[in-house]
Amino acid sequence: MLSRLVLVSANAAKNSSPLGAGLVQLSRLHTSPNSQAPVPPLPEKGGKTRHGIFPEELFQLLYPKTGVTGPYMLGAGLLTYFLSKEIYIINHETISAACMATVIIYSVKRFGPDVAAFADKLNEEKLQKAEEVKALAVASLAQAIEDEKKEQWGVEGQHLLFDAKRNNVAMLLETNWRERVHTVHNEVKKRLDYQIALQSLHRRMEQEHMVSWVEKNVVSSITPQQEKTSIAKCITDLKSLAKIQQAKATV
Repeated sequence: MLSRLVLVSANAAKNSSPLGAGLVQLSRLHTSPNSQAPVPPLPEKGGKTRHGIFPEELFQLLYPKTGVTGPYMLGAGLLTYFLSKEIYIINHETISAACMATVIIYSVKRFGPDVAAFADKLNEEKLQKAEEVKALAVASLAQAIEDEKKEQWGVEGQHLLFDAKRNNVAMLLETNWRERVHTVHNEVKKRLDYQIALQSLHRRMEQEHMVSWVEKNVVSSITPQQEKTSIAKCITDLKSLAKIQQAKATV
C-alpha cells in the first residue's frame, strides 16, 4: 500500500520539484529486485570492539586520517564540548549512572565468563539434541530411500519372476502329459502282453492235446504180438551192440 502511494506521489511530482525526483528514486529502490533478495543470516559472534562498547571499525575508519590517538581525541573533544556548552550537565543522576555502570562492568568482568560458559553449554546441548534428531531423521529417510529402491528393484524384477513361474507351469504340464503318456503306454503293453500270453496258452494247449491224442492212438494201435516182437528185436539189437563193444575193447 505504501509503495503504491509512493509511486502515485512520485508520478504526480516528478516533473514539479526535486522532491519528486527523490521519491522516484525511493520508489525504484523499494521495488528493485535487490530489495526482494533474502536477508543474510546473522553472525554467531559479534565483531571486535574496544573497551567493550566501541566498534573496531570506527578506529579503522579514523586511523588513516588521525592515527592511533585520533578516536580517543575525538571522544575527549566531544565530551569536553558537551560539558563546556552545558549540553550535558553533571548532577546526581550522573553519579548514579556511573555507579550503575561500575556495577555492570564489574558484574560482566566477574561473572561474564561463567554465565557465557553456562549459556554456551546450554546452547551446545540444544545443538547436540538438534543434531541427534537430525541424524535420526536423516537415517530414517535414508533407510526409507533404500527400502524404496529395493521395492523398485523388486517391481522391475517381477517380469523375471513371472517368466520363471510360466516356465515352471509349462514344465509341470509337460511332466503331467508325459506321465499320462507313460501310463497309457504301460496299460496298452499290459493288454498286448495279455493277448500274446493268451495266444501262447492256446497254442501250447493245442499242441499238448495233439501230442496226447497221437500218443494215445499210437499206443492203442499196437497189438500184444507186435509188442512182444518189438521187445525181442530190441533185446537182439542190444546183444549185438554189446558184442561189438567187447570186440573193440579187446582190440
